[in-house]
Amino acid sequence: MTDDWLTVQEGSAPLIIGLPHTGTEIPDAILDRMISPWLARKDADWWVDRLYDFAVDMGASVVRTAISRSVIDVNRDPSGVSLYPGMTTTGLCPTETFDGEPLYRPGQGPDEAEIAERRATWFDPYHAALQAQIDRLRVQGPVVLYDAHSIRSVVPRLFDGELPQFNIGDNDGATCAPDLTRAVEAACAASGDSRVVNGRFKGGWTTRHYGRPETGVHAIQMELADRGYILDPAGPVTPDNWPSAYEPERAGPMRGHLRRVLTACIAFAQTAP
Repeated sequence: MTDDWLTVQEGSAPLIIGLPHTGTEIPDAILDRMISPWLARKDADWWVDRLYDFAVDMGASVVRTAISRSVIDVNRDPSGVSLYPGMTTTGLCPTETFDGEPLYRPGQGPDEAEIAERRATWFDPYHAALQAQIDRLRVQGPVVLYDAHSIRSVVPRLFDGELPQFNIGDNDGATCAPDLTRAVEAACAASGDSRVVNGRFKGGWTTRHYGRPETGVHAIQMELADRGYILDPAGPVTPDNWPSAYEPERAGPMRGHLRRVLTACIAFAQTAP
């Protein structure tokens, strides 16, 4: 199923992949109020949909929104409650970039009524699509919801130093069975790259909302440092050096690592009680 902004690819394996942040589409009525189209798209999870495009051939179901996270972030708590209290993060309808740059011209940000409208237009349908896939596959047995993300390796306003390559989140063990987290971590370890479980990123609203291991729905988030598949500038990013182009040869090894990760997710779901 494909809408003009929402794509759902249905598979038969017990694995659903959410792609909440790969979109770059911004309606003109919103973009016209923003300071810069580049700033508005700066924090996208660049090329993650291409990075995981092999997953459909593995039987995974994929739910993707083409709408930019700067319009509405479908991986944030719709009530506005912070997922990381006391830490810097962006909201449901962000008004600044990860680096703290304002997105809107003065006085042009969305008010409560507009935020509610954006939620009804894009947030709710995206999550209805995820829930429909969970319900469809859950009839056959346990299911894994894998929320796929990436971010620049160095974002000082959000975290110190360089982010590990693989950042696995299960909200401190609440959103999936420990065996799934261990299997995903083992697949990441096989790459030889750095990894962490429940470090700076413990899982966003999607993982926390749907992950109910006691009901057979196991949710886990993967936040990749994007140096693993594209050129990640060492210093501040500018319109001249960001986003980096997607290069299949550079991304090839990471795709192999992620294939092992998704294979481990499917194997877990097929054998889970």
